[in-house]
This record gives sequence, C-alpha cells and structure tokens, in this order.
Amino acid sequence: MDTLSLQATTQLSAHLKSLRKTRGLTQAQLAQRLGIRQSRLADIENHPETVSTAQLLDLFAALGVEVLLRLKPAEGNRATSFRGDW
Repeated sequence: MDTLSLQATTQLSAHLKSLRKTRGLTQAQLAQRLGIRQSRLADIENHPETVSTAQLLDLFAALGVEVLLRLKPAEGNRATSFRGDW
C-alpha cells in the first residue's frame, strides 16, 4: 500500500482501519502507542470526524504514514467546486 487517496471524510474510517491492519497492529496496540484507550481508538476509526487535526496527525505518525497535500490538475479555468461541511 503506497498511496491512498482521500477525497471525502467518509473514506477516512476505512483508511485508518486499513493502515492499522497493514502495520499488523490491533486497536489495543495502536492505542497504547498513542497513550489513549482502545475504546477511544475505536471511536476515532468509526467516527473520524470527532478527532482533532493534531490527534489525526499523531495517529498518522504512530502508523508511520506521511501526509502529502497535492493540488488537483485544473479543469480549464474553472475553480473546483467544494462539497464540504464548512
């Protein structure tokens, strides 16, 4: 697993679980690395919208994941539409 694309918040739950399993970690093991309870990690995996940006970055670091942001290629001169919860 080299690259995962994250286009929507709904994908984050599946990505977090997949990354943990790829690293061969149980929820309890990863929670211990993060200094949190296993039940909190389960909540984060099932409802990642409840986690702060700092916590998410800590989680990625514990999983050995590098986060890269990349601009999408522009389609003509139109601005990309946004479909978020902002």
